[in-house]
Amino acid sequence: MSDNQRTDYSYFTDITTRWMDNDIYGHVNNVAYYSYFDSVANKYLIEEGELDIHTADIIGFVVASNCQYKSPIAYPQLIEAGLRVNRLGNSSVEYGIGIFQKEAVDASAMGTFTHVFVDRSSDKSVPIPNQIRSALEAILIKG
Repeated sequence: MSDNQRTDYSYFTDITTRWMDNDIYGHVNNVAYYSYFDSVANKYLIEEGELDIHTADIIGFVVASNCQYKSPIAYPQLIEAGLRVNRLGNSSVEYGIGIFQKEAVDASAMGTFTHVFVDRSSDKSVPIPNQIRSALEAILIKG
């Protein structure tokens, strides 16, 4: 399964790097990529899965993440985050995410980000709500 090409992802959103993302070496610091991952996954859940982050009884908690860096990006730069679903379980989802320089074919960074869906009041895992599951199935990779 490839994860470094634009064609490996089915949903994209623009992200603008911020001044604070750069580190002393003049490129986006590694920790900023996790913020980008969180942003693209949650934007998708809100827009496509109709997740109400403020009042929903069931929400996603991040339980794992990783990132591989291939080429630097820096402020000021418009980038794109690609999203797909690598694995979909009963109460969890593993996203695949690629960070691309605007219109680049190859990703500058790739990673995974895992949500477990929980009841907001008990913090206990629960099945993924149907509307969210349908949205996740729409970007689930085949194979």
